[in-house]
Amino acid sequence: MAIYQWKGRTRQGSLKKGEIEAVNEAAVMAQLRAQMLLPVSVKEKSKDVSEYLPFLKEQADSRIIMINTMSVQDIEPTFGAYAASMVENGQTVIIDVGSTTTELAHALSPELLRVVVITNGLNIALGLESQQGISVIVTGGTLRPLQHSLVAPMGTILLEKLKADIAFLGCNGVEPARGFTNANIAEAEIKQAMVRSAEKVVFLADHDKIGAVASAFVADISCADLLITDTGADPSTLAKLRSEGLKIVTADPGSG
Repeated sequence: MAIYQWKGRTRQGSLKKGEIEAVNEAAVMAQLRAQMLLPVSVKEKSKDVSEYLPFLKEQADSRIIMINTMSVQDIEPTFGAYAASMVENGQTVIIDVGSTTTELAHALSPELLRVVVITNGLNIALGLESQQGISVIVTGGTLRPLQHSLVAPMGTILLEKLKADIAFLGCNGVEPARGFTNANIAEAEIKQAMVRSAEKVVFLADHDKIGAVASAFVADISCADLLITDTGADPSTLAKLRSEGLKIVTADPGSG
């Protein structure tokens, strides 16, 4: 599968300019959409994807295209996709900023109707713009440089006036005694407001965050209704979290 990523965030060897034509177009399209750079309205195998290949070629000096042997059809469901499957017609949902929550937003069904998404992620808001069944509300606040996220100051005012059915949040640490924590203090304040504004709270965290503690407190374990993580998470820590009453689902981590 071709993986399109910003320079500096690559995980495998890159192609040079002039080799881009060899990339599978469907795979490029799939990853562009996953990175919220391709409208979700563009369907797989659509000729519309050809419009995006010149963009890739023009940006070859500042972007990187990655290749591995996996086909688009071979991709396993990710925990972002699992979380997306929880969203139902007519719901209001909060989607936090982050790579896994961006994956969640990408995986929302195009068949959804009357769904309202509240987000502090500018890339998430733009990526959902073409979803006819979804209305997007941006939280407002101060733009965090290079992160596409809106944070304090002025980031919690709207959240305090809204009530959501589900909030999907990311974090940098999940530990039985210290709860859910985050590395950025300004983002932690937004996450706290999201927890307060939702009937149901779902955290998404890959295995290296399980058992970790970051600098800023977000919420106690008891504040979460569900934790979605991947199969690489430490079993003993998961057992301790479950003993605290936290429901946990493990799924494939995907690319997020």
